[in-house]
Amino acid sequence: MVATALWSPAAGRDLESVLVRFKPDVVHMHNLFPLLSPAVLASCRRQHVPAVVTFHNYRQICPSGDLFRAGRVCADCVGRLPLPALRHGCYKGSSLATLPLAVGVLAHRAAWQKLPSAYVFISKAQQDLFSVLKLPPERCFVKGNLVPATVRKARTEDLVVYVGRLNEAKGLRLLMKAWDIFSADRGEPGGTAPLRLVIAGSGPLEDEVKAWAAGRSGVDAVGLLSREACADLVARARAVVVPSEWLETFGLVVVEAMAAGVAVIAPAHASFPELVTDTVDGALYPPGDAAALAAVLGQVQCQPGYFEALGTSGRATYETRFRPDVNLAKLEEIYRFAVDNPAWRGPVATPGSQRAGVEPC
Repeated sequence: MVATALWSPAAGRDLESVLVRFKPDVVHMHNLFPLLSPAVLASCRRQHVPAVVTFHNYRQICPSGDLFRAGRVCADCVGRLPLPALRHGCYKGSSLATLPLAVGVLAHRAAWQKLPSAYVFISKAQQDLFSVLKLPPERCFVKGNLVPATVRKARTEDLVVYVGRLNEAKGLRLLMKAWDIFSADRGEPGGTAPLRLVIAGSGPLEDEVKAWAAGRSGVDAVGLLSREACADLVARARAVVVPSEWLETFGLVVVEAMAAGVAVIAPAHASFPELVTDTVDGALYPPGDAAALAAVLGQVQCQPGYFEALGTSGRATYETRFRPDVNLAKLEEIYRFAVDNPAWRGPVATPGSQRAGVEPC
């Protein structure tokens, strides 16, 4: 498995046979780890098919893929692989398991620099962290994930909602601490507050979250919900909280809340300031600051009309920036760029920054 994750001849051959049969104009790739590997980039080059690559995580600069270790953001490996990764055992907590991944990142750096015809980052913050790879800037673009439109909410409850994976990187412990501060500030024993909190999702902290919620009236940990049930829960909320401690490459839940006309609460780091304008269509707080998050929760309770207005503005932001047709137009422009400027032809005659409809890096 480790060997094929680094370079999979079988994946390369399989893709190449498809390219020969179908002769596509362009191939769009996403996460190549662990099943595909950069071998598929080489297959595209051999068949002269432009490859477009979207980066969804930090795998090319961090063996764990998330720049998060020991409960905090960690950029020790950025530009300094492989020694910090080996020392920390970043992949699966094992230096031995980390070694081939860290070495593979270095070994394939030239392939990443030369083989793709276009690179898509899902936020500018993510692209900035990738600068150590020295990818050709004229081939780099920023385009967020596509978020389908949703029916706007019909009613609002005194409810704050968290939807996502229950792990430390997503900020669950920070959220729990902030909620306890918020409840204590209101002078309500046992965590009781008119504002309710619902936490939906599963993950390694699920038992801890459920035990914490069980001791506090006004808090419900409802476990993993269907997509439809999550959408209904978000639509009823006064605010959606996204307390991520790690450097989220794109806040999907943020844009889903905006699509529903619901205000967003998020930390002011990583991709979030690109998505949310503080006091306009959401609320940003200093990352890692439980007291500041608690203060925002207090605002949600005391100023419901203000958060309704933020939600309305959030929907307007979604209509302007994140509608599927806007996203697809950007994607089509990137495809046209890749077809007109394949990597094997060398430097780009017309840089991406001069093409309409696409936000370059």
